[in-house]
Order: sequence, then C-alpha cells, then structure tokens
Amino acid sequence: MVYLDFEQPIAELNEQLEKIKEVQTKGDVDVSTTIKDIEKQIAVKTKEIYENLSAWQQVQVSRHPQRPYTLGYIDHITDDNSFIELHGDRNVGDDKAMVGGMGSINGESVMFIGQQKGINTKMRQYRNFGMPNPEGYRKALRLMKMAEKFNIPVVCLIDTPGAFPGLEAEERGQGEAIARNLIEMAQLKVSLVCVVIGEGASGGALGIGMGDKVFMMENTWYSVISPENCSTILWRSWDHKEEAAEKMKLTSQDMLELGLIDGVIKEPVGGAHADPEKAFENVKNAIIDSLNELRDIEPQKRVATRIKKFSSMGHYEEA
Repeated sequence: MVYLDFEQPIAELNEQLEKIKEVQTKGDVDVSTTIKDIEKQIAVKTKEIYENLSAWQQVQVSRHPQRPYTLGYIDHITDDNSFIELHGDRNVGDDKAMVGGMGSINGESVMFIGQQKGINTKMRQYRNFGMPNPEGYRKALRLMKMAEKFNIPVVCLIDTPGAFPGLEAEERGQGEAIARNLIEMAQLKVSLVCVVIGEGASGGALGIGMGDKVFMMENTWYSVISPENCSTILWRSWDHKEEAAEKMKLTSQDMLELGLIDGVIKEPVGGAHADPEKAFENVKNAIIDSLNELRDIEPQKRVATRIKKFSSMGHYEEA
C-alpha cells in the first residue's frame, strides 16, 4: 500500500498491525483483542483524516497511484464481458490516452469514453500519462456521433492532467479538436453523463466534459490549471501550490457550491483507492440514476437545457 504524506499516522498503525499479526502467526499467543483494537484505531484515524482534507490533500488523493482508472471503472460498471473497445479517429491514428467503446449497463447499451493514465510506469508511458493528443479528442467525437446515430447514451469518465502540450499536438490542431468537441457535445441529441474520477485539468478535461449531468467524485479536482502551474505563474515557484489549491476553489464541494457540477459522488472512507469496489458501485449508481432521469426527455429539450446550463455559468459585466 502506498501512503501519502498526511496518511503517515495510518501507515504507522498498519505497520503495528502487521507486526502483531506476524507474532500471532509465529506463536501460540492470543492477540486477537489487540488486533481488533488496532483495526478500530485505524478506522477512526482514517475517518478523522479524510473528513478534514485540505484542497491540496484532495489533489494528492486524486493522483494516488493506486486509485482506480477509467478502464477499471468501465470493467466493473458494465455487464460481464460486454465492453468492446473501439479504436482510431479515422484520420491520424489511435490515441492510447483516450479510450472508448460500447458496453451495457443492466442490458442497456452505453458508449463509454475517458482518459486512461496507466497502472504502472510502462503503461503510463504507453498511455502518455493520460494526456490525449488531438486524435484522442477526435476519436472521442467519432464515438459520440456513432452513439448519436444509434440513439445510445454517452458516459464520459474524466481523469487527465491536461491535453498533451507538445509541439506535434499543436501542429495537428489541439485547440481546434477540443473546441470542436465542445460545440458538438453541446448539440449531441443523446443523453450525456460526465464523471470526474480523478484529475480534471484544463481543456483536456473539458474536451469530454460537457454533459447533461456532470458529477465529481468526492476527492477529485476540476480547474483550468493545476495548483503547481498556478503557483509557478503567480509566485515563480511550486512552493505555493497548497495556497494556490485553496484559492482556486477546485474541489468537488467548491464546484458544487459554485453551480458548475450537478453532484458529488461519495468515496469510501480513505479514498477510492482504499475500497475500489465501493467506488465502482457508487459511480455506477450515479450513472444509472442519471440515465433513467434523462431517458424520457425529448432530444430538442435536452439539447436546449444543456446549452442553457453551460451558457449561464460564470458572471460578467459589460463595460
């Protein structure tokens, strides 16, 4: 188990627990009472820590290396062996950072799209650390239009540190690809549900984030820029990333209070990485409830409501 810096009290208790269990295994000493006591302490300490996370700590949890990723959610949300991944943008190639395909939930066909970071160093390189190129966003749009053709709802799972910022991505039209997705998603005639399951950074997240329902998991963040990069711009150093995270109002609760998302999906105590099965279940229930709510709405009304929703976000004054 990987522990974050603020989780050290939990790590120390778990270390004690392992030592006590080792004593029990090697000898005939009855330490069951001690084990139960330490397990209770771990549960209490974990709840105490996770009920009082700062914005920066929530950013850290969203990046936890053992946190489940998009394909993990899809595999557990969909009916057994129903997911079929689809590849390519039919123009440049297949972006491994953006995954998508058809699956079913309780027998209903759904088009799934999302960024995939990779579960180890080799896979992270293969997936470009979850940073899509323009062809990734064009693949996502191709799958959305396919879903629209067959009247199949779309579910987008967002988890990216941002769209890939390389020169080759800009040469192939990174900005245009994301902008195209926004205008097309605004007018998509089928139901569209988006869930931030990890990091929701910049246009890289927004490029698949314009939905009828937009949710964030409890320990995720959604913002135009990461706290580190914000700190670098304002203070010329990463040293103020914690202060930046607080000021940016990027947590799920901040987003809900600002009216930029429709709901927060609770995570197990200790974060999604502590109990992935429970996290999968919570996300699945939110998706099912949303699809049921959106199913009987007329396409024209759905599109008009979606456009009005995003158009009314933010405040401005005309000089």
